[in-house]
Amino acid sequence: MTINDQEMQAWCEMLLAGHSAAPTWQLGDYLNTIPGMSSLEDLPAGTKVLVRGDVDAKPGLQVGEGDIRLQSMIQTVAFGREHGWKQIIFGHIGRKPEGSLSKVAARLGELLECEVPLVTDWLDESELKVREAATHKIDTAAEGSVIMLENTRRYDVERVLWKAGQNDLQTLAPRLAHFANHMAEQVARVYIHEALSAGSLDVSSTVIPAGMDRVALGEYVAGEFRGPMMRCLDTELVVFSGLKIDKLDDLEAMMGGGKIKHVFAAGSLAMALRKAIGELDGQHVCIGVAEDPTHSDQPYFIPPGRVAQAKKMVTDGRNRGIEFVVPIDSIVADGTAKLELEPGDQQFDIGPKSTALFEDKIGQFLAGGAVDKVAFHNGVFGMFEDPRFEEGTRKFTRQLKRLTDAGVAVYVGGGEGGKALEKYGKPDWVTHVFTAGGTVLNALGSEPVPYLVALSGAAKKTATCPGKS
Repeated sequence: MTINDQEMQAWCEMLLAGHSAAPTWQLGDYLNTIPGMSSLEDLPAGTKVLVRGDVDAKPGLQVGEGDIRLQSMIQTVAFGREHGWKQIIFGHIGRKPEGSLSKVAARLGELLECEVPLVTDWLDESELKVREAATHKIDTAAEGSVIMLENTRRYDVERVLWKAGQNDLQTLAPRLAHFANHMAEQVARVYIHEALSAGSLDVSSTVIPAGMDRVALGEYVAGEFRGPMMRCLDTELVVFSGLKIDKLDDLEAMMGGGKIKHVFAAGSLAMALRKAIGELDGQHVCIGVAEDPTHSDQPYFIPPGRVAQAKKMVTDGRNRGIEFVVPIDSIVADGTAKLELEPGDQQFDIGPKSTALFEDKIGQFLAGGAVDKVAFHNGVFGMFEDPRFEEGTRKFTRQLKRLTDAGVAVYVGGGEGGKALEKYGKPDWVTHVFTAGGTVLNALGSEPVPYLVALSGAAKKTATCPGKS
């Protein structure tokens, strides 16, 4: 189903508008409009199917090492092979254009027990056309074949919406409409999204669906959203940490859901909240180099505007009965613990008094009953990859088991939190670990996940297609 320039401009406006494009819609509303894999049962053998895969992986030496995202795709790809489809998997690896999916294609082949050839130079970006050699490879492939296209971020078109504004769309729309239509004509007219982590405004996951005749959500992604993700909307206790201060936006959005009653914070996020709490309570709090303007180019720097944001969050949260638990001591560069940071200090981990405070507060939370309660944990408490700064993370990981043993449903947002659980605990210490922390934060916040917006829009466009369910 082709899309014209005007329709593409409106499509991209919808994507950039986010929540304001459908202010009454929540996560469940998007999911209810997107078909699942069963809607494609009628596709005959030989059908070409474009699969946006979760290929941003770093396979280790052995199967099972660094390939959890690839393993999440197996059920969907196996379904397609059983039906004899020609599946063309595409996606990115990392943020750098020079990254290659060669090892990823090889590992996926091992997992599927079949050859997965990688098509390298598949796009002529000057004309936004798939090269003839690539289309020939696809067209002549046997039924049930699986092919992978090289890193989509090698091409500038994949990233054009990252920093685009509404004023840019009139120029971008014709090129994007042409690209979406060309991909449908030359590669496949059926599209499956099986990449939980693809939360950016990549053209492969947000624009290409606009030109498709059929779209569907892959088995794994559908299961993650309709099961654990929906359950996380009931989170009452949230543990947020990490180096990136922009997580403050995610926490604020989650608090806006109205069910969170306990916030545990560490990392840069905690520095902003700790400073804010001090100012609100009339106490001087120094957060060291994190508030020094000469460090403004560093990821740990907390701009004054973030402290102001944190003050508003704490004020609003306290009015709604939310308790904020932040570190009361810090481990600094020389490995010692300090109750109060000095201007030249940088926090690398929470200190022992903070660990004891967190454990005590978890106990108080559990004393109020654990039945039907949900906890969400994201990030780590310090530079845990360095043994000098791992104690905060290591010891709190045990609290996840404590919560689970008490009957709390504990969800871990993937990323470093998942690595910490793997390093210091066991999988059964929690209820579920997501494979994509950023997408989870997006889904639980106030803004919709871009690819769900796109799939929902595409499903509406193709509602009259035969076999649609």
